[in-house]
Formats: sequence, C-alpha cells, structure tokens
Amino acid sequence: MVRGLDHLVVAVKDLDAAFQAYTGLGFTMTPVNRHSWGTANRLIQLDGFFIEVLAVADPALIQEAEGEAFSFGAFNRDFLAKGEGASMLVLESRDPGVDRADFVKAGLQVFEPFSFERTANLADGSTARVGFDLTFLRDPLGPGIGYFTCHNRFPENFWKPSFQSHENGAQSVKAVYLLAEDPSDHHEFLGGMTGQREMRATSLGLELNTPRGKISVLTPRAYRDLLGDEAANAAKGDLPRIAALEIACAGLEETKIIPAGELFGLSLILSPPV
Repeated sequence: MVRGLDHLVVAVKDLDAAFQAYTGLGFTMTPVNRHSWGTANRLIQLDGFFIEVLAVADPALIQEAEGEAFSFGAFNRDFLAKGEGASMLVLESRDPGVDRADFVKAGLQVFEPFSFERTANLADGSTARVGFDLTFLRDPLGPGIGYFTCHNRFPENFWKPSFQSHENGAQSVKAVYLLAEDPSDHHEFLGGMTGQREMRATSLGLELNTPRGKISVLTPRAYRDLLGDEAANAAKGDLPRIAALEIACAGLEETKIIPAGELFGLSLILSPPV
C-alpha cells in the first residue's frame, strides 16, 4: 500500500501571529483547538490534506519521551527552541496495525502506538468529537524531522466544506520539499514509510510520487535553483529539514513564492492547478 500525504505540522511561537499571516494570504483557518499535552493548533484544510499550525500553549502539560514512547509535545517544544518551521511530515493511514507491520518489516524504527480524541471547535461555535491513531517513526539520518501516519477515526466530524474554502483558491497539496546534503541517504526510510518503492533519483535529488502529492528531497543547490536566493537563504539550518510546501490554487495563473523568512520558517509555493 502506498500512502499519500496527510498533513504537515508547522511549529510557531505565536499562534495569533500565524493566524494573521496565513489569513492575510487568503487561507481560511479553523478556530483554536487544544491538546491535553500542552499544545494548541489552528488548521488549514485542503482537499484531503491539511496544514497543522501548532504552538506550545501550556509547557507545564508537556510530558517527556520515555522508552519507546514518543512525545508529540516535547518534540515540537524542542524544535521551537531552535527555530520555527515545518517540524513533522505526516502520511495517511487506513489501518494503523497494517502501518506498523509494514514499517517493522521494512526495518524502520517504530515507537509505541498512540491514540487520542479531542473536541474540535467548529466555525459556527459548535463542537464535534475527533480522534486519531498515530504511528510515529524515526529516520536515524534525519532526527530533526518528526514522521508519523495518521488514521482519522471520525472524518465526517473533521472535514468541513467551510474550512476548505479559501480566498486564494487553495485546493490541494502538490508537493512537500525536503532539503538534505545527500538526498539518496533517505531513500530507504522514505520508501519504507510511504510504501512507494518506485522513485526518481538524480544528482539533484530524490522524488517520490504518492496518491496525494509528491515528496521531493533536494540538495541545497537544487533548492536554490528551484526557489531562488531569498527562499534558499531563509532555509539555512540543520539538514535534513522540511523547507517548502507547494499548494495548487484555482484561478492562479502564475506561481507565487512566499519565502520562509516571511512565513514562520516554511516557504509556500502557490501554483496553478495544472
């Protein structure tokens, strides 16, 4: 089974400031939702994919990772200590048990299963119950990026047309771009996690097509050629890292790039649907 892109976690220090920035770009965001482990988020829903803009709301509630247990709160807190940006890449899950078995078979490092439910705040002031089963993984060659699959227990309560309508025409995810000194180092991990063993490798990078969006791992030089000097300079830091997200926008005739320096450490590529 090949897994498509599910969502991207973007860690920010000020959730209100992020709300102003993203809505200023024409995105619709959900009301604030809170996790019991101390983080809070606002979501940008697209067609089957979403951006989770996340901040630490109550550091006292964050639990440290122990043994084989992964701490979502602690990982993002530690990520923010170094800077803002996309902290985690998430793939879809139809069955967390199958995911786990596939990952173990592929020789990947898998953490303990983790499931939770929370209250989702809706646009009209009402609430709904949502729940997720998460399977966390670790790439030994990229410990600064969090990876997991996400099984949505109540999709009918989660996905809302009012949240998927954006002034800028944003519709769907096209690609996630990672930066690495040697992209080929990550082909075994990404191939095992996505289930996509067919990939294109060149001297500039690695490309995996999934049922929902593409994962592209580029060298810093290739990334500079793609997005230009301003975006590349803003993406400097520890490698590998998640550098950019490309979104298809209806009605857009020319590609627009919002560099990471203007948007909390993640560059956005807004491009025509085709």
